[in-house]
Amino acid sequence: MKTAVFIEPGQVAIREFAHPEIQKPTDAIIKIVRACVCGSDLWWFRGLSERPAGSPVGHEAIGIVESVGTAVTNVQAGDFVILPFTHGCGHCAACRAGFEGNCLNATEHGSSGFQGEYVRFTEANWSLVKIPGQPEDYTDEQLNDLLALSDVMATGYHAAASAEVKPGDTVVVMGDGAVGLCGVIAAKLMGANRIIAMSRHADRQALAREFGATDIIEERGDEAVATVQAMTEGGADAVLECVGTALSVDTAIRVARPGAIVGRVGVPQEATNANATPFWNNVGLRGGIASVTTYDRSVLLDAVLSGEIHPGHVFTKRFALADVQQAYEAMDKREAIKSLLIINQ
Repeated sequence: MKTAVFIEPGQVAIREFAHPEIQKPTDAIIKIVRACVCGSDLWWFRGLSERPAGSPVGHEAIGIVESVGTAVTNVQAGDFVILPFTHGCGHCAACRAGFEGNCLNATEHGSSGFQGEYVRFTEANWSLVKIPGQPEDYTDEQLNDLLALSDVMATGYHAAASAEVKPGDTVVVMGDGAVGLCGVIAAKLMGANRIIAMSRHADRQALAREFGATDIIEERGDEAVATVQAMTEGGADAVLECVGTALSVDTAIRVARPGAIVGRVGVPQEATNANATPFWNNVGLRGGIASVTTYDRSVLLDAVLSGEIHPGHVFTKRFALADVQQAYEAMDKREAIKSLLIINQ
């Protein structure tokens, strides 16, 4: 089978691997239908984090179950499923609390990478999310919406859930990447009355407005804080931090009104002042790795199937698996918000 692997910073390639096999009773073998490139993949692609040469890549996909281990009873061969990047067991303390992104029993995220033709998915019994029907029952747009539920939409939702967005709230979304844009969707889904998106790029601003943003702010730092304060008469009721840089985190804290919560899902990239400032402003900080299975099952899958949300619109360029290098380059050069990979039709 063919799978994308990391070669060196700036280079990925397709390599041949043996077809994956069941290794544990909790495994499933999945034939990948669609996958995509994540913003977090750009860290090692740009050389900002280390990754072993030759290691398979990718952690977002939808596919068809080919076979399952003896302990897997919730899905069976032939089922159409979402492959969350989280691999929750469903019974540890973290999973029972609804935080399977921190599952205490998860040991790996698929042995052959999700940007490939097949993958061995671990902790399959509880973590996989079954989709009604088969891929051919859905339109191209719906398949993209379903793919977004493997990570990016659930991560945006986690930011809003962590910030405790409530109906009528004014929400600020830091970041106009795919996660931030999905944070806009989540804020609207939760009933926010005003959604202020921080964005400097016209194409992303347009998509933010499509998703429900009512206002766009292009300023950064002190100017952004002053603008939000003037617009909200004291700060936002909730803030979604979807970038992870020091500037973004510090700005998020400063645009929040006293008593508000900043929902953090941007992977931390550098040290911040997120210590004394939240204390003196009575601002809360929450967030981390998203609870993909929990959110998909409780809210997001139904919202996609009913047509209420369309997170798949974040995929602005599509590629065949053989063109995975171009898919990464398109995101690296900001030519695509998120790159879609068509694996099997």
